[in-house]
Amino acid sequence: MAKKRTRKKKKRIRLHHSFFIPFILTLTIAMAVGVLALAAHQWITEPVRSKRTETDSRESRESVSERREVIETDADVREPEDFLEEKTEETAEEMTEPPSRYQEILDDPVYMEENHIYAREAGVSGQVTLAFAGDILFDDNYAIMGAVRTGGDISQGIAPEVLERMRGADIMMLNNEFAYSSRGTPIEEKQFTFRARPETAGYLTDMGVDLVSLANNHAYDYGPDALVDTLDILREEGIPYVGAGRNIDEARKIVYYIVGDMKIAFVSATQIERLDTPDTKEATETSAGVFRCWNGEKLLETVREAAANSDFVVAYIHWGTENQAELDWAQLKQAPELVDAGADLVIGDHPHCLQPIGVIRGVPVIYSLGNFWFNSKTIDTGMVEVVIDQTGIVSYQFVPCLQSGCRTTLLQGTEKDRVLSYMRSISEGVQIDAEGYVSW
Repeated sequence: MAKKRTRKKKKRIRLHHSFFIPFILTLTIAMAVGVLALAAHQWITEPVRSKRTETDSRESRESVSERREVIETDADVREPEDFLEEKTEETAEEMTEPPSRYQEILDDPVYMEENHIYAREAGVSGQVTLAFAGDILFDDNYAIMGAVRTGGDISQGIAPEVLERMRGADIMMLNNEFAYSSRGTPIEEKQFTFRARPETAGYLTDMGVDLVSLANNHAYDYGPDALVDTLDILREEGIPYVGAGRNIDEARKIVYYIVGDMKIAFVSATQIERLDTPDTKEATETSAGVFRCWNGEKLLETVREAAANSDFVVAYIHWGTENQAELDWAQLKQAPELVDAGADLVIGDHPHCLQPIGVIRGVPVIYSLGNFWFNSKTIDTGMVEVVIDQTGIVSYQFVPCLQSGCRTTLLQGTEKDRVLSYMRSISEGVQIDAEGYVSW
């Protein structure tokens, strides 16, 4: 008999109402709390984040703006008006140089006039450029004035490139070897006598001349009246002079220039003519004449006075033997005396030719600059340009020129080299480079 199979019954789990309802309620409440918590989070934290973002954005914009202002300032882009005014004031303060230590003198024009003090602006701050040339002549009776008399322009006699260098100096000085006058009579038995029309003094201004020496053997060629006219005419033209005067006090007077923070003294005298009774009369207490230094004691006293009252002393001396490059004994004797008395620079003229450049105890001496623009001869000449500051001489340059056919020109190339080579050959104790700069 077959056995009857039995089926195992699965056990069914039933959820009772007493369990299900509380579970649903709990879940619903939990979800509601979660939604409320999320809403609360958004409501509380989002405004803070928004505020921080605005702040960061504003700071970022300000930072960019600041950087833009810096960039615009560096590039000189137009800035707000008030900022520009402030910047302009600061720039003006930076560009304004401090007052000269001679400001008290500069503020007293009466004192300056009484003491022969003049003022100039420096081309380069802290430095002064001095330029010197030799003999000039404006007498219509000589060939030198032919082209200028016809054309009426000094550039017909002195080339524009030379004039440019003359005008470029802070102080330009040369030897005025004649009188300005329509009065007087020539000195008897004197071979050459020179006198120019008064109006030709304007050529000095055209040339850029700031100061002339009258300490020479031709300023007195037409006597005391013509010499006094010369003094008056130069004064009217605004050209200071040294080396001659209405009396000895004026003749030996020192001319001072204040340039920036420096006071420079100029002294001039003549050894020529070397006689006890020369044609060119020496000024006295009561009569007009030149400042003579054949007996050099008065000159040395004047140089010592200049040294005591200035920062730099220039001695411009008329000496030597005409048409000779060799130095004579009187030059060799007086040059070191000038240095010992306080001269910082010695410039010579009269021989009508170039003479050596030397150095005495650190002081440079050019014994003759020769004719600068004086006659129709063809002759080597030149200028000396000296740059100084409060420590002394910064540079000393000989600038080769040529007087030929009544015209003075600036030399270049092989002709420049030729003249510099010649100056090297006659000068001892100095070195002259290819541009004419002198060292010692």
